[in-house]
Amino acid sequence: MSITGGAVLFVVIWFITMFVTLPIMLRTQAEAGEVVPGTHAGAPADFRLGKTMLIVTALTILLWGAAYWLITSGLITLEDLDTWGVMGERTPI
Repeated sequence: MSITGGAVLFVVIWFITMFVTLPIMLRTQAEAGEVVPGTHAGAPADFRLGKTMLIVTALTILLWGAAYWLITSGLITLEDLDTWGVMGERTPI
């Protein structure tokens, strides 16, 4: 895996992990009982972006390491993912 490929994989995993964890660690204003006038009751009461980003980054490092190992070890290859035979026969270089 190239450096660029590894960086792109890290960013993709980071954003997917961020979107998954955002609703998990959310406490709304309605749950807190302190709805600020002019805001929606579902708005975050105390949104801690920095803490969320640190947790997401730690999870991403673990997930990226597992993905890197799977890709570089040869456990999963492109031929394994080609279930319909679209890629054809692969010739060695």
